[in-house]
Amino acid sequence: MDRVNLGPIDCSRIVYGMWRLGDDSDTSPAHVQRKIETCLAQGITTMDQADIYGGYTAEAILGDALRAAPGLRDKIEIVTKCDIIAPVGRYAEARVKYYDTSARHITASVEQSLGAMGIDVIDLLLIHRPDPLMDHEDTGAALDALVSSGKVRAVGVSNFKRHDWSLLQSAMETPLATNQVELSVLHHAPLTDGEVAWMQEKSVPIMAWSPLAGGRLFGDEGADVRAVLTRIGAAQGVSAEAVAIGWLLRHPARILPVMGTNSLDRIADLSNAMGVALDRETWFEIYTAALGHEVA
Repeated sequence: MDRVNLGPIDCSRIVYGMWRLGDDSDTSPAHVQRKIETCLAQGITTMDQADIYGGYTAEAILGDALRAAPGLRDKIEIVTKCDIIAPVGRYAEARVKYYDTSARHITASVEQSLGAMGIDVIDLLLIHRPDPLMDHEDTGAALDALVSSGKVRAVGVSNFKRHDWSLLQSAMETPLATNQVELSVLHHAPLTDGEVAWMQEKSVPIMAWSPLAGGRLFGDEGADVRAVLTRIGAAQGVSAEAVAIGWLLRHPARILPVMGTNSLDRIADLSNAMGVALDRETWFEIYTAALGHEVA
């Protein structure tokens, strides 16, 4: 498994996403441990969390597993996110879903996440969504302070546009390490609207959430693309899913796909994408199918 440097930490090229952890019929520590160990057997060491996942329960589910098998903590990097407040779980009394990037909330969220997961430090903290009310000086100072305190090793953002990134970074001493954005063969606009290019220019790797388009790739919408992926995969002895991830890995921007599944069998196959070989013409064959027409 390749590794990618994100500032003070190194991450596995493929990241295991835990947003569905609380949806599994088995959330026992032993079962979660098996998921992590299945990832580790392939060199997948980076686990992606967020305080809001599972209605604010997923971090505690991971924490129960780590407390039961404390030796796992030193083998993984933990990514988590904050700033979304939704009227569920511990925020059930909120009148509306909203974002909070205030220093007070970010600091409290980090303490909550550390306690829920039973860890001393978060390897990578991301601001989950751009906040229209963000005071960049306040937010930036909070992130810098968390790094200085040793409670967070690296910080980044998620779903930010270039202007959001620049605004926050202008008030920080700590370099932002990544931007986690939606990116897949069906959601490929960031490849041409300047978002990926801008990060690539800055030599900042991108994390891609929903790299299989949230399952849309396997419905009617994705039928034409899926047919191409399936044919290419069959020739290489891998699944259409592996080819879809390989398509992202082929890009020179050092994209880190965040893969989420509760199936142990599917987790065991995540690294198959690393072996997918796509020459330029084949990459564009997939892209053409996604566009629905040939490139100009």
